[in-house]
Amino acid sequence: MNAADAGTWKLGDLEVNRIGYGAMRLTGNGMEGNSDGPPIDRDLAVRLLRRAVDQGVNHIDTASFYFSPLRSANELINRALSHSRSSYRDDVVVVTKVGPGRDPSGAWQGMARPDQLRGQVEENLRQLGRDHLDVVNLRRNGPGTDSVAEHFGALAELRDAGLVRHLGLSNVRPEHVVEARSMAPVVCVQNAYALDWRRSDDSGLVDLCGELGIAFVPFFAVSGLRREAAAGREPDDRVAAVARAHGASPAQVRLAWTLHRGPHVLAIPGTADPAHLDENIAAGTLRLTPRDLALLGG
Repeated sequence: MNAADAGTWKLGDLEVNRIGYGAMRLTGNGMEGNSDGPPIDRDLAVRLLRRAVDQGVNHIDTASFYFSPLRSANELINRALSHSRSSYRDDVVVVTKVGPGRDPSGAWQGMARPDQLRGQVEENLRQLGRDHLDVVNLRRNGPGTDSVAEHFGALAELRDAGLVRHLGLSNVRPEHVVEARSMAPVVCVQNAYALDWRRSDDSGLVDLCGELGIAFVPFFAVSGLRREAAAGREPDDRVAAVARAHGASPAQVRLAWTLHRGPHVLAIPGTADPAHLDENIAAGTLRLTPRDLALLGG
Protein backbone atom coordinates (compact mmCIF):
# COMPACT_ATOMS: atom_id res chain seq x y z
CA MET A 1 0.00 0.00 0.00
CA ASN A 2 1.49 3.29 -1.14
CA ALA A 3 0.14 6.71 -2.04
CA ALA A 4 1.75 6.28 -5.47
CA ASP A 5 -0.84 3.60 -6.28
CA ALA A 6 -3.26 6.40 -7.20
CA GLY A 7 -0.86 7.83 -9.79
CA THR A 8 1.03 11.11 -9.89
CA TRP A 9 0.63 14.69 -11.07
CA LYS A 10 2.95 17.68 -11.27
CA LEU A 11 2.57 20.94 -9.40
CA GLY A 12 4.78 22.91 -11.75
CA ASP A 13 8.01 20.92 -11.71
CA LEU A 14 7.17 19.15 -8.43
CA GLU A 15 5.77 15.65 -8.93
CA VAL A 16 3.39 14.47 -6.21
CA ASN A 17 1.34 11.36 -5.61
CA ARG A 18 -2.37 11.96 -6.09
CA ILE A 19 -3.19 10.87 -2.53
CA GLY A 20 -1.86 13.49 -0.15
CA TYR A 21 -2.62 14.64 3.37
CA GLY A 22 -4.47 17.66 4.76
CA ALA A 23 -3.15 18.91 8.10
CA MET A 24 -6.16 20.92 9.29
CA ARG A 25 -7.47 18.24 11.64
CA LEU A 26 -4.12 17.84 13.37
CA THR A 27 -4.93 20.81 15.59
CA GLY A 28 -8.61 20.10 16.23
CA ASN A 29 -11.86 19.50 14.40
CA GLY A 30 -11.84 22.20 11.77
CA MET A 31 -10.45 25.69 11.32
CA GLU A 32 -11.95 26.95 14.58
CA GLY A 33 -9.43 24.81 16.46
CA ASN A 34 -9.71 22.36 19.30
CA SER A 35 -10.24 24.99 22.00
CA ASP A 36 -12.75 23.02 24.06
CA GLY A 37 -11.04 19.63 24.13
CA PRO A 38 -7.60 18.26 24.95
CA PRO A 39 -4.94 19.01 22.33
CA ILE A 40 -3.79 16.21 20.09
CA ASP A 41 -0.75 14.42 21.47
CA ARG A 42 2.27 16.05 19.84
CA ASP A 43 4.30 12.87 19.47
CA LEU A 44 1.29 11.03 18.01
CA ALA A 45 0.83 13.77 15.43
CA VAL A 46 4.50 13.66 14.46
CA ARG A 47 4.40 9.87 14.16
CA LEU A 48 1.26 10.11 12.03
CA LEU A 49 2.90 12.52 9.61
CA ARG A 50 6.01 10.36 9.34
CA ARG A 51 3.82 7.29 8.83
CA ALA A 52 2.15 9.11 5.93
CA VAL A 53 5.50 9.97 4.34
CA ASP A 54 6.73 6.41 4.79
CA GLN A 55 3.67 5.27 2.81
CA GLY A 56 4.38 7.55 -0.10
CA VAL A 57 2.52 10.73 0.85
CA ASN A 58 4.64 13.55 -0.58
CA HIS A 59 2.00 16.32 -0.73
CA ILE A 60 0.93 17.92 2.56
CA ASP A 61 -1.57 20.76 2.69
CA THR A 62 -1.41 23.25 5.55
CA ALA A 63 -1.72 26.92 6.55
CA SER A 64 -0.35 29.14 9.30
CA PHE A 65 -3.94 29.73 10.44
CA TYR A 66 -4.40 26.03 11.19
CA PHE A 67 -3.81 26.26 14.91
CA SER A 68 -5.53 25.76 18.26
CA PRO A 69 -4.46 27.07 21.69
CA LEU A 70 -1.63 24.55 22.09
CA ARG A 71 -0.95 23.18 18.61
CA SER A 72 0.13 24.53 15.23
CA ALA A 73 -0.14 22.41 12.09
CA ASN A 74 2.95 24.06 10.59
CA GLU A 75 4.98 23.44 13.74
CA LEU A 76 3.98 19.77 13.77
CA ILE A 77 4.90 19.40 10.09
CA ASN A 78 8.25 21.11 10.69
CA ARG A 79 9.03 18.75 13.54
CA ALA A 80 7.92 15.66 11.62
CA LEU A 81 10.00 16.51 8.56
CA SER A 82 13.08 17.47 10.61
CA HIS A 83 14.38 13.94 10.57
CA SER A 84 17.72 12.25 10.03
CA ARG A 85 16.35 10.90 6.76
CA SER A 86 16.80 13.77 4.32
CA SER A 87 13.95 12.46 2.16
CA TYR A 88 11.46 13.60 4.78
CA ARG A 89 12.19 17.24 3.99
CA ASP A 90 13.60 17.02 0.47
CA ASP A 91 10.91 14.84 -1.11
CA VAL A 92 7.75 16.24 0.51
CA VAL A 93 5.93 19.12 -1.19
CA VAL A 94 4.30 21.34 1.43
CA VAL A 95 1.46 23.49 0.11
CA THR A 96 0.27 26.35 2.28
CA LYS A 97 -2.17 29.20 1.81
CA VAL A 98 -2.44 32.88 2.56
CA GLY A 99 -5.19 35.47 2.47
CA PRO A 100 -7.33 35.13 5.60
CA GLY A 101 -5.65 35.80 8.92
CA ARG A 102 -6.17 35.05 12.61
CA ASP A 103 -4.80 36.93 15.59
CA PRO A 104 -2.78 35.03 18.26
CA SER A 105 -5.97 34.25 20.21
CA GLY A 106 -7.48 32.62 17.13
CA ALA A 107 -10.02 35.30 16.17
CA TRP A 108 -10.47 35.73 12.43
CA GLN A 109 -9.26 39.05 11.03
CA GLY A 110 -10.69 38.83 7.54
CA MET A 111 -8.80 39.05 4.25
CA ALA A 112 -5.30 40.46 4.30
CA ARG A 113 -4.41 43.42 2.12
CA PRO A 114 -2.04 42.69 -0.77
CA ASP A 115 0.80 44.43 1.08
CA GLN A 116 0.26 42.14 4.09
CA LEU A 117 0.77 38.91 2.15
CA ARG A 118 4.56 39.04 2.47
CA GLY A 119 4.17 38.91 6.25
CA GLN A 120 1.90 35.86 5.94
CA VAL A 121 4.39 34.15 3.64
CA GLU A 122 7.22 34.88 6.07
CA GLU A 123 5.13 33.54 8.94
CA ASN A 124 4.75 30.25 7.08
CA LEU A 125 8.48 30.20 6.34
CA ARG A 126 9.33 30.62 10.04
CA GLN A 127 6.85 28.02 11.25
CA LEU A 128 7.84 25.44 8.63
CA GLY A 129 11.56 26.13 9.01
CA ARG A 130 12.12 26.67 5.31
CA ASP A 131 13.99 29.14 3.12
CA HIS A 132 11.23 29.13 0.49
CA LEU A 133 7.72 27.74 0.19
CA ASP A 134 7.01 25.02 -2.38
CA VAL A 135 3.48 26.19 -3.25
CA VAL A 136 1.37 29.03 -1.87
CA ASN A 137 -2.35 29.20 -2.59
CA LEU A 138 -4.11 32.54 -2.50
CA ARG A 139 -7.26 31.78 -0.53
CA ARG A 140 -10.02 34.11 -1.72
CA ASN A 141 -12.15 35.09 1.24
CA GLY A 142 -15.23 37.28 1.39
CA PRO A 143 -17.08 39.60 -1.00
CA GLY A 144 -14.25 42.14 -0.99
CA THR A 145 -12.05 39.89 -3.13
CA ASP A 146 -14.10 39.54 -6.31
CA SER A 147 -10.92 40.22 -8.25
CA VAL A 148 -7.73 38.39 -7.31
CA ALA A 149 -5.47 40.65 -9.39
CA GLU A 150 -3.88 42.76 -6.66
CA HIS A 151 -3.39 39.87 -4.23
CA PHE A 152 -2.10 37.43 -6.83
CA GLY A 153 0.15 40.10 -8.28
CA ALA A 154 1.69 40.60 -4.83
CA LEU A 155 2.36 36.86 -4.57
CA ALA A 156 3.85 36.84 -8.07
CA GLU A 157 6.38 39.42 -6.83
CA LEU A 158 7.27 37.16 -3.90
CA ARG A 159 7.71 34.31 -6.35
CA ASP A 160 10.08 36.43 -8.43
CA ALA A 161 11.97 37.27 -5.21
CA GLY A 162 12.51 33.57 -4.48
CA LEU A 163 10.34 33.27 -1.37
CA VAL A 164 7.79 31.09 -3.19
CA ARG A 165 8.38 28.49 -5.87
CA HIS A 166 4.85 28.02 -7.27
CA LEU A 167 1.45 29.66 -6.89
CA GLY A 168 -2.11 28.39 -6.70
CA LEU A 169 -5.63 29.55 -5.85
CA SER A 170 -8.31 28.49 -3.37
CA ASN A 171 -12.04 29.11 -3.13
CA VAL A 172 -12.27 30.60 -6.61
CA ARG A 173 -14.34 30.62 -9.79
CA PRO A 174 -13.11 30.03 -13.36
CA GLU A 175 -12.74 33.75 -14.07
CA HIS A 176 -10.29 34.04 -11.17
CA VAL A 177 -8.08 31.35 -12.72
CA VAL A 178 -8.04 33.23 -16.02
CA GLU A 179 -7.26 36.50 -14.23
CA ALA A 180 -4.42 35.01 -12.18
CA ARG A 181 -2.82 33.22 -15.12
CA SER A 182 -2.39 36.54 -16.88
CA MET A 183 0.13 37.45 -14.14
CA ALA A 184 1.88 34.18 -13.25
CA PRO A 185 1.49 30.42 -13.74
CA VAL A 186 -1.16 28.70 -11.61
CA VAL A 187 -0.21 25.13 -10.65
CA CYS A 188 -3.24 24.17 -8.54
CA VAL A 189 -6.76 25.18 -7.57
CA GLN A 190 -8.18 24.13 -4.21
CA ASN A 191 -11.96 24.27 -3.76
CA ALA A 192 -14.63 22.52 -1.75
CA TYR A 193 -15.71 19.56 -3.87
CA ALA A 194 -17.26 16.18 -3.17
CA LEU A 195 -19.74 13.64 -4.44
CA ASP A 196 -22.53 15.72 -2.90
CA TRP A 197 -20.88 19.15 -3.38
CA ARG A 198 -20.33 19.68 -7.11
CA ARG A 199 -20.39 23.43 -7.59
CA SER A 200 -17.02 23.24 -9.32
CA ASP A 201 -18.61 20.91 -11.87
CA ASP A 202 -21.52 23.30 -12.39
CA SER A 203 -19.12 26.20 -12.99
CA GLY A 204 -16.87 24.15 -15.28
CA LEU A 205 -13.88 24.70 -12.98
CA VAL A 206 -12.85 21.04 -12.70
CA ASP A 207 -12.80 20.62 -16.47
CA LEU A 208 -11.08 23.97 -17.01
CA CYS A 209 -8.24 22.93 -14.73
CA GLY A 210 -7.87 19.69 -16.65
CA GLU A 211 -7.72 21.53 -19.97
CA LEU A 212 -5.05 23.91 -18.63
CA GLY A 213 -2.96 21.21 -16.93
CA ILE A 214 -3.70 22.63 -13.48
CA ALA A 215 -4.14 20.32 -10.50
CA PHE A 216 -7.63 20.47 -8.98
CA VAL A 217 -7.38 19.73 -5.26
CA PRO A 218 -10.70 19.27 -3.44
CA PHE A 219 -11.15 19.85 0.26
CA PHE A 220 -14.10 18.25 2.09
CA ALA A 221 -13.87 15.39 -0.45
CA VAL A 222 -14.77 12.89 2.27
CA SER A 223 -17.03 14.95 4.52
CA GLY A 224 -18.93 16.62 1.67
CA LEU A 225 -21.94 18.54 2.95
CA ARG A 226 -20.88 17.79 6.53
CA ARG A 227 -17.82 19.98 5.92
CA GLU A 228 -15.88 20.24 9.20
CA ALA A 229 -18.23 18.09 11.26
CA ALA A 230 -16.81 15.00 12.91
CA ALA A 231 -17.13 11.76 10.98
CA GLY A 232 -20.35 9.88 11.52
CA ARG A 233 -22.58 7.34 9.84
CA GLU A 234 -22.50 7.56 6.03
CA PRO A 235 -25.61 9.59 5.09
CA ASP A 236 -25.73 8.53 1.42
CA ASP A 237 -27.20 5.07 0.83
CA ARG A 238 -25.59 4.92 -2.62
CA VAL A 239 -22.12 5.35 -1.15
CA ALA A 240 -22.85 2.75 1.51
CA ALA A 241 -24.04 0.27 -1.14
CA VAL A 242 -20.92 0.69 -3.28
CA ALA A 243 -18.74 0.36 -0.18
CA ARG A 244 -20.40 -2.94 0.75
CA ALA A 245 -19.97 -4.26 -2.78
CA HIS A 246 -16.22 -3.60 -2.69
CA GLY A 247 -15.60 -4.46 0.96
CA ALA A 248 -14.44 -0.87 1.38
CA SER A 249 -15.34 2.00 3.67
CA PRO A 250 -17.62 4.85 2.57
CA ALA A 251 -14.68 7.26 2.90
CA GLN A 252 -12.67 5.14 0.48
CA VAL A 253 -15.54 5.19 -2.02
CA ARG A 254 -15.77 8.97 -1.77
CA LEU A 255 -12.03 9.34 -2.34
CA ALA A 256 -12.09 6.90 -5.27
CA TRP A 257 -14.98 8.85 -6.81
CA THR A 258 -13.01 12.07 -6.41
CA LEU A 259 -9.93 10.62 -8.12
CA HIS A 260 -11.96 9.22 -11.01
CA ARG A 261 -12.87 12.76 -12.10
CA GLY A 262 -9.57 13.07 -13.92
CA PRO A 263 -5.84 12.48 -13.64
CA HIS A 264 -5.39 16.12 -12.60
CA VAL A 265 -7.64 15.72 -9.54
CA LEU A 266 -5.74 15.15 -6.29
CA ALA A 267 -6.95 14.25 -2.79
CA ILE A 268 -5.81 15.65 0.56
CA PRO A 269 -7.88 13.79 3.19
CA GLY A 270 -6.98 14.66 6.76
CA THR A 271 -7.19 12.58 9.90
CA ALA A 272 -5.60 12.20 13.32
CA ASP A 273 -6.23 8.43 13.34
CA PRO A 274 -3.44 6.14 12.01
CA ALA A 275 -6.01 3.52 10.93
CA HIS A 276 -7.95 6.11 8.93
CA LEU A 277 -4.69 7.32 7.39
CA ASP A 278 -3.96 3.80 6.13
CA GLU A 279 -7.53 3.52 4.86
CA ASN A 280 -7.29 6.79 2.96
CA ILE A 281 -4.03 5.81 1.29
CA ALA A 282 -5.46 2.41 0.33
CA ALA A 283 -8.35 4.19 -1.43
CA GLY A 284 -5.93 4.89 -4.25
CA THR A 285 -6.21 1.24 -5.31
CA LEU A 286 -10.03 1.19 -5.36
CA ARG A 287 -11.35 1.17 -8.92
CA LEU A 288 -15.02 1.98 -9.30
CA THR A 289 -16.94 0.20 -12.07
CA PRO A 290 -19.15 1.95 -14.63
CA ARG A 291 -22.12 0.58 -12.69
CA ASP A 292 -20.76 2.11 -9.46
CA LEU A 293 -20.29 5.46 -11.13
CA ALA A 294 -23.77 5.39 -12.62
CA LEU A 295 -25.24 4.66 -9.19
CA LEU A 296 -23.24 7.51 -7.68
CA GLY A 297 -24.38 9.91 -10.35
CA GLY A 298 -21.40 9.95 -12.70
